[in-house]
Amino acid sequence: MDLQFLGTSAGVPTKARNVTGTAVIEATGSHWYLVDCGEATQHQLLHTSLSIRDLRGVFITHVHGDHCFGLPGLLASAGMSGRTQPLDLILPAALHDWLRLGLAVSQTYLQFELRLLALEELGTWRNDNIQVSTVPLSHRVPSHGFVFSEINPEPRLDIARLEADGIPRGPLWGELAHGNPVQHEGRVLNTSDYLRPSRPPRRIIVCGDNDTPQLLAEVAQDVDVLVHEATFTQPIVERTQVTFGHSTAAAVAQFAEAAGIANLVLTHFSARYQPDPRRSPSIEDVRAEAMAHYSGNLILARDLQRYHMGRNGRLMPSPP
Repeated sequence: MDLQFLGTSAGVPTKARNVTGTAVIEATGSHWYLVDCGEATQHQLLHTSLSIRDLRGVFITHVHGDHCFGLPGLLASAGMSGRTQPLDLILPAALHDWLRLGLAVSQTYLQFELRLLALEELGTWRNDNIQVSTVPLSHRVPSHGFVFSEINPEPRLDIARLEADGIPRGPLWGELAHGNPVQHEGRVLNTSDYLRPSRPPRRIIVCGDNDTPQLLAEVAQDVDVLVHEATFTQPIVERTQVTFGHSTAAAVAQFAEAAGIANLVLTHFSARYQPDPRRSPSIEDVRAEAMAHYSGNLILARDLQRYHMGRNGRLMPSPP
């Protein structure tokens, strides 16, 4: 799976960072999933290779506007682009009527089915390639994280089973390899019986706002990547004595180190952190604070940057 960040700022956009939006992209192709949809997310998409027609699900972590105000516009543009495939939207129940009303009063008529699913009742969502589960977090309003797990990644034919079942080599094998069920001697051969993963499935957690990283302890076992907000640094919190339900870089880094997470991606930075390291506070303060507590692969997410996980399990920026 790849990650591409459409917005990495907390609360309000800056000249360098839009508000929150994260694309989780399947390793098998162009299909992708959107976690949160802050205002202007659809504008950010124009600067990527991602197509709104390939979007397979939208997941909203909580009701705050910097995580959902871009959703009506994104859906309207999807309709105008000619999308016809149904789209699942997993979002807090409190947002369902808001979204329906916004589309209705703006006379936005979609040519595709919009399936609204309540985040609080989701349990597990899945398709053929990805399974998504939720984890409750701690914030000023109910907030959740989403755990993305691959299903049967990079499948290859189980040759031993094919030969044991007497399935002759040739077109039947070819169809199964392409994910198509076939008929042989009066019975249907399903791909799930003859395709096996060529590597272990990857797991990525993408969190909403959260002031208690330890809530992830159970789901973080054997996770490959944790994407977590780091809105503040510790000195800012000590000076203001408020967190507004957010985490510091130190708190997230300490948790990731204790949990043995190989790749930690920090995002959702307060607008006060300047991109220029010569100014204070700067984004480099966030990096330094996290590095003091974490020895793994640390990434501070940048808008529009895509990150790819190699076979060595290390998440790295993709070439432009």
